[in-house]
Amino acid sequence: MTAPILPERQPGMENLAGLVERVTFHNPDNGFCVLRVKARGQRDLVTVIGHAALIAAGEFVVASGAWTVDREHGMQFRAAFLKASPPTTLEGIEKYLASGMIRGVGPAYAKRLTQTFGDAVFDVIEQEPGRLREVGGIGPKRAGRIVAGWAEQKVVREIMLFLHANGVGTSRAVRIYKTYGAGAVQVISDNPYRLARDIRGIGFRTADQIAMKVGIDKDAMIRIRAGVSYGLAEAMDQGHCGLPEDELVKLTAALIEVPPARIATALELELAEGTVVADTVGDRRCIFLAGLYRAEQAIAERLRTLSTGRLPWPEIDADKAIPWLETRAGITMADSQRRALRLALSSKVLVITGGPGVGKTTLVNSILRALVAKAVKVALCAPTGRAAKRLTETTGVEAKTIHRLLETDPKNGGFRRDEQNPLDCELLVVDETSMVDVPLMRALLRALPDGAALLLVGDVDQLPSVGPGQVLGDVIASAAVPVVRLTEVFRQAAPSRVIVNAHRINQGQMPEAAPAGAASDFHLVDAADPEQAVAKLITMVRDRIPCAFGLDAIRDVQVLCPMNRGGVGARALNVALQAALNPPGEGRVERFGWTYGPGDKVMQVENNYDREVYNGDLGLVSRIDQEAGELVATFDGREVSYPFGELDELVLAYATTIHKSQGSEYPAVVIPVMTQHYAMLARNLLYTGVTRGKKLVVLVGQRRAVAIAVKNGGARRRWSKLKEWLYRVA
Repeated sequence: MTAPILPERQPGMENLAGLVERVTFHNPDNGFCVLRVKARGQRDLVTVIGHAALIAAGEFVVASGAWTVDREHGMQFRAAFLKASPPTTLEGIEKYLASGMIRGVGPAYAKRLTQTFGDAVFDVIEQEPGRLREVGGIGPKRAGRIVAGWAEQKVVREIMLFLHANGVGTSRAVRIYKTYGAGAVQVISDNPYRLARDIRGIGFRTADQIAMKVGIDKDAMIRIRAGVSYGLAEAMDQGHCGLPEDELVKLTAALIEVPPARIATALELELAEGTVVADTVGDRRCIFLAGLYRAEQAIAERLRTLSTGRLPWPEIDADKAIPWLETRAGITMADSQRRALRLALSSKVLVITGGPGVGKTTLVNSILRALVAKAVKVALCAPTGRAAKRLTETTGVEAKTIHRLLETDPKNGGFRRDEQNPLDCELLVVDETSMVDVPLMRALLRALPDGAALLLVGDVDQLPSVGPGQVLGDVIASAAVPVVRLTEVFRQAAPSRVIVNAHRINQGQMPEAAPAGAASDFHLVDAADPEQAVAKLITMVRDRIPCAFGLDAIRDVQVLCPMNRGGVGARALNVALQAALNPPGEGRVERFGWTYGPGDKVMQVENNYDREVYNGDLGLVSRIDQEAGELVATFDGREVSYPFGELDELVLAYATTIHKSQGSEYPAVVIPVMTQHYAMLARNLLYTGVTRGKKLVVLVGQRRAVAIAVKNGGARRRWSKLKEWLYRVA
């Protein structure tokens, strides 16, 4: 058996080959491993860090990567590529067999097998398994386990070899093997585009590269059909549940560089198979991903079922309840709040909407007090951890994130609470409902018992959800359920210029700064160009706000950007703010285009049910363990570990987009507003950003850009059919 060929040397990378003396650490879930290797050309054992689906002492490894010096563990070889082969020397074979990698063989039988068969032992196992019984103590059962164990190892090696040959990195190759098992090569050979659907972290582009390597033509129908779903997935990332057919064909043709006529043929095949669904929105024929189409339909049906049932509490006399509540809370309700309370006590489904300072919290508290006094079982939830925490603080009743309330099921990627296992409540209150997208609302309504009441609370003038749909807006616009719209700003909120200016922006008026020298919680800082804006913004975050308001620059100040791209976008500002606030030291790790060090502010950018962290959650890096190859971040006091190969779930979060900030509040918010953000400047975007600030909001940029945003009240259309479904059931 010959030693494997070393991988082609990549620019800036070195090659290493040698015998594995010891496996210091191996995580079977993601393949991360720390090895001690007797490497060619090295006197002492070297530490190799990488990923491998299976690895054992005695194996021969080839790797390409780079040497690094770890402050704690010294010199290490970090392998971007790592391939293991069965050992060829007698010493290596015995070590490998003794490692327990093959079922039925431990150190004692490893010695007996090598003494009996020498370096031909693997050939015997594979080609003459009956001879294993020549070794003392090996009977039919143990021989069978040895043969099966060796076959399993061989399959894994062949899969990893196939994936490496087709351009898949080791950490992703491990994910693929874990998903498809022994059938991985067959699945990928038949349809590599399944990877984009089934494997987290692999999108159409990666699957497409693999497809090219396995010989699938650019014009192949299997590729074009996958491209249709890719086009709809791209539209979904923009908040759409579907797209007009002509727009989808045009978008897909541009994305996968195939003539529109071929897209149209693929679309017909996808429609026939039921992967996508065609229906009209208004007078336009639209194409939807089947799951999203059915989810919108189901939301409308559930709201109808819920709203037409009997109230889960006995009739309440509002004329007696209102004075009692005012006395208990020491408040005097406005007429609008009294009317809303009467409606809430007599409605099974109700929406409460309004901007900051209009008394939504007071109203919700009053409803809860009245119903809890009647022993009604209530459950409270919000889309994000921060919003749930705030809801708990304002109501005195425990609120959970929607994911926690529905009890995420990491194994299946769904929720444990559904029709068969419904929530145990008679009233469900959902706060920050503008953030809730179609799939999450569908899951929530599935788990709500028919007899329960539903209260949706949110600000419909904020940006719609990051995910697909515009659930709150569609429910309100359909008039399918009662809606309370609070508009009066209460006296205690009126002194806040943040609240005053939020309402001015929402009404299409320019925000006003306080007179020079006057104390204020809202400021406009002029910056003529992007370079000046970045410099002023860094000074504001690092020096002026912490000094003037006693706030922590990293924990308490959040920069919110209209967009990711550009010199004053979230990505560039993250790099600049990290350099200013927490420059990476020796203990840093670089992955997926970001550098992380202890103390960095980070954001989770996709839902991870295993770790119980969700898209938009903010955390701080508490430590980086180079030996274990993992980063540990703290989210709301809870530590969460990330193997280095899975850091694509995180981004730096000194600056983030306004879209990503929904449902969160921060002590201080700094918003760059420049004409270079023109494509994203809209009234609801600026309004959402301003309403994120609790104590302070600072706009840095050009007044002309602020004026463009304020005047642009035409929110971009989201293609969705929910409003029409709601009209039908209303």
